[in-house]
Amino acid sequence: SRLGGPWLLGLLACLLLWGSPGVWASYLRRSSSCMPIPHHMALCYDIGYSEMRIPNLLEHETMTEVIQQSSSWLPLLARECHPDARIFLCSLFAPICLDRLIYPCRSLCESVKRSCAPVMACYGYPWPEILNCNKFPADHELCIAAVSMDENSSSRRMPRASCKDCELEEASTTREILESLCANDFAVKIRILRKNITTTISDFDLDPSKVEVLKHGPLLRTEIPARLQQWLDIDATCAHNIMRGTHAGVFVVSGEVQSDKVVVNKAYAWQKRNRNLHQAVRRWKHHRCPEQAG
Repeated sequence: SRLGGPWLLGLLACLLLWGSPGVWASYLRRSSSCMPIPHHMALCYDIGYSEMRIPNLLEHETMTEVIQQSSSWLPLLARECHPDARIFLCSLFAPICLDRLIYPCRSLCESVKRSCAPVMACYGYPWPEILNCNKFPADHELCIAAVSMDENSSSRRMPRASCKDCELEEASTTREILESLCANDFAVKIRILRKNITTTISDFDLDPSKVEVLKHGPLLRTEIPARLQQWLDIDATCAHNIMRGTHAGVFVVSGEVQSDKVVVNKAYAWQKRNRNLHQAVRRWKHHRCPEQAG
């Protein structure tokens, strides 16, 4: 998606008010060059400006090196860990070609790190020292600030990607579905609504009038809607994968309770062609799981 617009115009306005670039601009022009952002630099192409400086702010000296290093961050963006992650990374990998080097603000770095570092840790990657937020300027200096509302000023927590991949399951056989429901802490038939389709991270709502509890496990029936809404709020990747671009859908989801949150392990689309799923839900009321039977 195109992430130019207001933040870029605001940056240019600040530069116009900043005054003459002076000696530093002269040095910058001699020590680096402006180059078009290539189509195959997927991280930053169509970011909102067309030229970048080489070497960049991470000291990559060739476009080949920039493309190679920047591509390693694409999987993190796919996890939708923060709506400003692309702006932050591109300000470093593909700095805008102006008379001054413009770094990301420290607060932008810290906000992205809070949401994305835990996801990186899931896969064994620490937040790199080269992105140490203390290296970046404070907000009162000239720098690239966050575009999205900070999570601390919002009543709703910033969506966070899950460490667990979550996809719709194929309703293979009735028996397998029943075994899956038995293996999980809870199982619920729910309707999910997509609240928007224009922002970087989609926003989902649970329809409270369409919640059918099949199994509540350690949860109270009355708390399940709120816990599932919390799951939708913080697990953007899982919800996005389940919805598959639709605006609304009915699903049978099951999962486990982990301290203060629920984690969805299985999700099935409630559709007419999923006869095995329909049959499993009908049977569930009278089904006895192996541990219950014993």
